[in-house]
Amino acid sequence: MNKTIVALAATWLAAAPLHAQEAAPTDTGAATGPSAGTIAWNAALVSDYRYRGISQTRLRPALQGGADYTDAAGGLYAGTWLSTIRWSKDAGGGGDVEWDLYAGKRGALGANATYDVGVLGYVYPGNGLKDVPGFADANTLELYAQVGAGPATVKYSVATTNLFGLRDSRYSGYLDLGANPDLGNGWTLNLHAGRQQVRHSANASYTDWKVGVAHAFDGADVLHGVTVSLALVGTNADRAAYASPANGKFTGRSALVAGIAKVF
Repeated sequence: MNKTIVALAATWLAAAPLHAQEAAPTDTGAATGPSAGTIAWNAALVSDYRYRGISQTRLRPALQGGADYTDAAGGLYAGTWLSTIRWSKDAGGGGDVEWDLYAGKRGALGANATYDVGVLGYVYPGNGLKDVPGFADANTLELYAQVGAGPATVKYSVATTNLFGLRDSRYSGYLDLGANPDLGNGWTLNLHAGRQQVRHSANASYTDWKVGVAHAFDGADVLHGVTVSLALVGTNADRAAYASPANGKFTGRSALVAGIAKVF
């Protein structure tokens, strides 16, 4: 088994209800005064932390949470997000937390289109993979750019460092196609397809997809700000290369992923 590919496999999600880039507020309206900047907190529990279709938690649940600052006047935002993980220990290193830090700018492109550009750093405290033969440090920096029209978006992310502990993987890229049409009564359809290209590791490249629904509760009761979600997630990743070294299970297999999140 190629341990380098296993480390890559254990690092990507497509189904968590809140993630660093997904959790950032989307309000780009006009400012209402000097207090237009807002901070929102979020917390979530998911049945499996999937990133770009691959389980980060060996197909087990994860606790997640973060905070986002948004400047409605200028479209600037920044935030932080954390999740429990298992992949770095499974790859022979250490650490059990992913800590994301990100910032960017979003706004309108004419009457019907939007843009979002920014930078995202994935930090894995204590991962120690640089001391494991065949690996580089797991900490990763990506730049991203997105355009949207209505409920549909197209996004591309490129790593300016080695990608999640893979040596010689700088400039690997991820293409993300998504659509989240409003179904009414608080329901949203979640559609996603993505393609991860890994430089110098052709057998690590793969496609992932997601089909799901989410329901946001509104009102003044205790459920205000709560969203529940359920999604079918899958990949065409290589089964042998993407097996967990801890139990041999395929971390990119098709599965239902459930989550509950709350924004404060």
